[in-house]
Amino acid sequence: MATIYTKDALRAAVEGATGGKTTVLYTEKGQPSHMYVMSAFNLEDVNPDLGTGVDPMFKVGGETKTERFLGAYPGVRLNGELISLPGMAAQNSINHDDSLSAARANGSGWGLMTNNDYAGVARWCRANGFVPRGNTAHGKSSDAPFETGVRADGGMPGVTSGTAITLSGSGPASWRHDGTHAGISDLVGNVWEWAPGLRLLDGEIQVIADNNAAMSSIDLSAASSEWRAIDGSTGALVMPGATNSVKVASSGTDNYTIVRNGSTLEATTNPGTTPVSEDAVKTLKLYGVYPEAADLDGDYFSHNPEGERLPLRGGYWSDGAVAGLSAVNLSNARSRSSAAFGARPAFVL
Repeated sequence: MATIYTKDALRAAVEGATGGKTTVLYTEKGQPSHMYVMSAFNLEDVNPDLGTGVDPMFKVGGETKTERFLGAYPGVRLNGELISLPGMAAQNSINHDDSLSAARANGSGWGLMTNNDYAGVARWCRANGFVPRGNTAHGKSSDAPFETGVRADGGMPGVTSGTAITLSGSGPASWRHDGTHAGISDLVGNVWEWAPGLRLLDGEIQVIADNNAAMSSIDLSAASSEWRAIDGSTGALVMPGATNSVKVASSGTDNYTIVRNGSTLEATTNPGTTPVSEDAVKTLKLYGVYPEAADLDGDYFSHNPEGERLPLRGGYWSDGAVAGLSAVNLSNARSRSSAAFGARPAFVL
């Protein structure tokens, strides 16, 4: 812990410039990582329909955390560690397990920003009346084309050739989660970010309980015994393959099956002959796989019902309007890498 909390000029400067919202933590190898300090909040304060008590993103290992440290910038892999730094090109062409290994190499308490982190931050943003934009049109925002960032490949914003990743934090304040330069940067667009804690297995929705996926010691492998399905009648977490577990499909009226209509999360429906219960829908919303609001700005939702598929969040530089804070991509195997795929480090005490 002494290494993580080293008092130095950099940390003092970052905390001073952001009013303490962003700090600097140090990795096992002594590398600095700029981390946003997300204070705990209650569900009733951001979406009363989902219940009461602390948002699940702050429930880790059976404890309620008062804060969660999230990468202020997309992750970049340096010296075998995944860290968050301004003015860098986001790490890309990295698969799920390599992303996780690089983040955990930072030391105890480190991992990736999880699916529940993204869902929780999205709830917080909607409740506070501001949803960020980002690099969704080759270096500029598709929703506000006058908003641009500095492309790492040297290209002009909007030019469709090249790898149009923007340097972290180079966009305007509207590309931060709270609309200020002290907020979390580039959650929308730029690169899809691997976000553990959710998966599809042959179409069945499976999750890691609470935000336990944030723990650096938890098994997130395909064979992990931590995976749970969601009971379609009660919303409780049950063993994978259990009767009445919730699934996702592209059409039909199968029992306890939500249907992805088109490519947006907000168009998802619950048409089963025996539909997913209200309690189970709340569980799905908590994990970000069912729309919490009627208007989610057309954020993307995809799935592949074959084998294991792990989540990517946020969209990438050419996704246009379907990129967004609630965008969920459940179409890729954990071994898949792409120029459009990256990840973001996180830390929990």
